Order: sequence, then structure tokens, then C-alpha cells
Amino acid sequence: MTTKEIFKDLKLFGDDRTKNTHMTHGAKEPLFGVKVGDLKKILKKTKKDHKLSLELYKTGNSDAMYLAGLMADEHKITKKQLNDWVKKAYWSYLSEYTVPWVAAETEYGLELGLEWIESKKETIASAGWSTLAYYAAVNQDEDLDISLYRKLLDRVAKEIHGSQNRVKYTMNGFVISIGTYVKALTDKAQKVSDKIGSVEVDMDGTACKVPFARDYIQKVIDKDRVGIKRKTARC
Repeated sequence: MTTKEIFKDLKLFGDDRTKNTHMTHGAKEPLFGVKVGDLKKILKKTKKDHKLSLELYKTGNSDAMYLAGLMADEHKITKKQLNDWVKKAYWSYLSEYTVPWVAAETEYGLELGLEWIESKKETIASAGWSTLAYYAAVNQDEDLDISLYRKLLDRVAKEIHGSQNRVKYTMNGFVISIGTYVKALTDKAQKVSDKIGSVEVDMDGTACKVPFARDYIQKVIDKDRVGIKRKTARC
């Protein structure tokens, strides 16, 4: 498929209610408001396509950018391209999911995550914490720097309440992810969640809530699913 053909499908799948929901959470024109399920229908036709994913992301259309993340080839996308993507990821669906999903599946996911969390730009820093969380979720514990992740948990405990709005949200998500996917750090993540307590985040005036990390981790423990890795960061 070509970019032009994909845009015809995006327009066809566009949904006003989805569009309004996305705009409430920070999306801006241009976008059609395509549901993820419908984006995946397009993805079935394109599969992974590096060149096409770059073209789609470059359009600036939020639906196309999200689809680009689903379509991206983690073996071909470069650090330079991901750095370009993260700079253009202007709202949470892109900065906390689309870009981190792809970055986490690359061999330099850890490197990029650590680089991005130092940014003063909220969307980039939040992308960094998400990337580090997804990186831990898709890589086996023996391939992770457990000592580094332990230090990152301590950093969250120290800095979360003074951080920028969406950075707080992704830091909280980081604690949940580490407690869920890294067996060696589940106890540590629970202690950190107790220390940070409730995290206040402006959710764009919506009814969405910030999950309490300890409760979330405990549910995973109760289901005996701690340490079960994800096959892919993308969903």
C-alpha cells in the first residue's frame, strides 16, 4: 500500500466520537479519529514496512503516526529516526506508547530511554520512562541491568512528586512495569509504591485515574503472573 491509499482507509475508518476523545486527551488536527482495532485492519495489509512507516509518521496526522508505530521495523529504524519521532510525538498516545513501543524493541532501547528521561521537555521525558518500562517488559531478566533498574526505582521514589505532569504518570507506570515484569525487583517496586503513595496527575479533565502501583502489582502477584514477559511492546 502507498501513503495515499492508507489515508483513504484512515478517512473511511474515521470516527467522530473517537476523534473527540483523542482531542480531549491532547490530539490536534490533522486526524480522523481511527480506533486502534481499525488501524490493525490496515496493518494486516501492510505488515511491517520501514519506509512506509517513516512516510506515515512524517505526515503529522495523529492516526497515521500511531499506525506508523505499529508498522515500524525495529530492526531497521535508527536512533536518529527515533530521536526525530520522539521530538514530534506531541501528545501522550504518541509519546507514551507509539514511540516507546518501537524504541523498546530495538537494541538501543535502554540507551534511548536513559537519554530521554533527562530531557526537560515533558513529552520526551515521559517517553523515556515508558521506553525503559517496556524495555524491561520485553527483555529477559538475565539481559537486564538489575542494578541500574533498582537505582531507577529509587530515583522515581525521590523525584516523582516534583516532576512534570505526564512524567509523573509514566514514572508511576514504570514502577508498575518493573514490579510486574522483573521478578528480582517486585519487592523493591512494592516498597517504592508504598513510599510514593497516591500520584496526582491532571488527566485532561477526564474521568481517567492514575493506578495505585502497589494494588496493580499485587493483582499480578495474586494471578501468579509476575515475570511473564511480553512478546512485543506494541499492542
